[in-house]
Amino acid sequence: MRSIPNPTRAHLCTRLFAFATLVAPVLAAAAESQCYGTVSNGRVEGSVKLPLSGANFSAYSTLAATAGRTHVHSKVADILEASYKTLAIAHPNTRYVYGETGWPSGGRFRPHRTHQNGLSVDFFVPVKNGKGQSVPLPTNLTDKLGYDVEFDKEAKYGEYTIDFGALAEHLYQLDAAARARGAGLALVIFDILYLPRLFATERGAYLKEKLPFMKGKPWVRHDEHYHVDFVVPCKANTP
Repeated sequence: MRSIPNPTRAHLCTRLFAFATLVAPVLAAAAESQCYGTVSNGRVEGSVKLPLSGANFSAYSTLAATAGRTHVHSKVADILEASYKTLAIAHPNTRYVYGETGWPSGGRFRPHRTHQNGLSVDFFVPVKNGKGQSVPLPTNLTDKLGYDVEFDKEAKYGEYTIDFGALAEHLYQLDAAARARGAGLALVIFDILYLPRLFATERGAYLKEKLPFMKGKPWVRHDEHYHVDFVVPCKANTP
């Protein structure tokens, strides 16, 4: 019987390339997180831990991040990364700090009432110091990692003043990045005392028209941070 010749290296490479092309979309799909239920009663599988820092941003606490309190849905992580990259190019000297997000598998996340399915993120307000420089808002243990910071009616805390222009630009870029990925912003919570100043910025008219700001009063004041819930399709939260 005549033997069948072995495939050449070129043939093997062609077959491997074809196989990789077929499998790659499956692998990419498998890597995406799956959320269940709602932000106030849900969970998430395959979440992503946010990086501790980047060119223009940092986590509010290395200790809290190490404890697992900065996990999000993969699409939310992608949205955050894209928004920070755009901001780093357009406004390289502006510093941003993100806060709490959720547990690796979601679920009850004390002391928050939401943050349960990987779609909630807290962002600390961008601030300028007494010299007018953009700096990270201090988030120390003495002020409950930033959550006990209290800004006055003039949007000041010690030498720090809220940078409404930088905050508005961040919200705009989050919305743009979310829309580009087939997602969106479901809810934005920020102290209503400061909304007129936010809407008076260059991006203010867009934010006022397009973003779903909470109209009522939240259970805790949101002056030192703004809370964002993202729109990503989730499955029912079954036991």
